[in-house]
Amino acid sequence: MLKFFVKFIGIGLLTAGVAVAQPADKFVNVNPPQPTEPGKIEVLEFFAYTCPHCAVLEPLVTKWKAGLPSKVAFSSVPVAFNQAMKPFQYFYYSLEAVGRLDLHPKFFVALHQEKKRLFSQEAMIDWAVDQGVDRKQFTAAMNSFGVKSKATRADQLAKGYAIQGTPSIAVGGRYLTSPSEAGGYQETIDVASELIERF
Repeated sequence: MLKFFVKFIGIGLLTAGVAVAQPADKFVNVNPPQPTEPGKIEVLEFFAYTCPHCAVLEPLVTKWKAGLPSKVAFSSVPVAFNQAMKPFQYFYYSLEAVGRLDLHPKFFVALHQEKKRLFSQEAMIDWAVDQGVDRKQFTAAMNSFGVKSKATRADQLAKGYAIQGTPSIAVGGRYLTSPSEAGGYQETIDVASELIERF
């Protein structure tokens, strides 16, 4: 899997050994399979805002998830490989809490194309306010128990799936693919779509 991280953050790999490689395929089997949302095919997109590969994949994911069948439950999961990345998790779940996930792709653009230095919680809040978000509401969300609980759950998911790099897409608690496994960005989407059809 891809292991590209912004150099100031460093690399903090999670425990390996859960995913078993299938060289002939473009994915790995997750062993043991992870629990998923009952009655749905759960698709998890593991990403990090600091990851340039996630920034490239994001527009493809946005288009793809809009056309997924109703039997699919899609969720984005922000990954923190170390403590320096925790504010990015809080930022994503705060956008969700205040109903502004429309800013999710724009934040990738701000970081990777506009080269804005949005690495602290304060800078992230300032950026959100510049996009029309209420400062008091967003600051409260960033510091809330609910947001931090979701970040803890994201950490548990990343550990359960043995996520060692981003972006990665998990399907049905059983399969995991990524650009390095699938052979490219669009190929990742294509492989994930094929894996959904196995259920």
